[in-house]
Amino acid sequence: QVQVAESGGGLLQAGGSLRLSCTASGLNWNDIAMGWFRQVAGKEREGIACINWNSANSWYAASVKGRFTISRDNAEGTLSLQMNDLKPEDTAMYYCAANLRVGGNCGRATDFDLWGQGTQVTVSS
Repeated sequence: QVQVAESGGGLLQAGGSLRLSCTASGLNWNDIAMGWFRQVAGKEREGIACINWNSANSWYAASVKGRFTISRDNAEGTLSLQMNDLKPEDTAMYYCAANLRVGGNCGRATDFDLWGQGTQVTVSS
């Protein structure tokens, strides 16, 4: 069965660090790009980071560039997001997603087919 699930969210103080994890089973990890998204209540979903099938290319939103790092382990079928220097505006539900459509590259947000249920990150001042 194809399943995607996130974990690692929590409540912490501004300036702290947190590492999110994602598992995606039932997929060929050499064929897919993986990405992280986040959403605040009442606002549209925002793409945060993406990494291609062999970790040769990655992309970050301007709002997190320099603070967040995306990585993957194809042998284990896992994806990570290391978040440093967290700010209150980073508070959101964070989602992991898989892109099976564009040869293992990041493509467009609409190319992501499989989504997890989300993990909440709350940053206090």
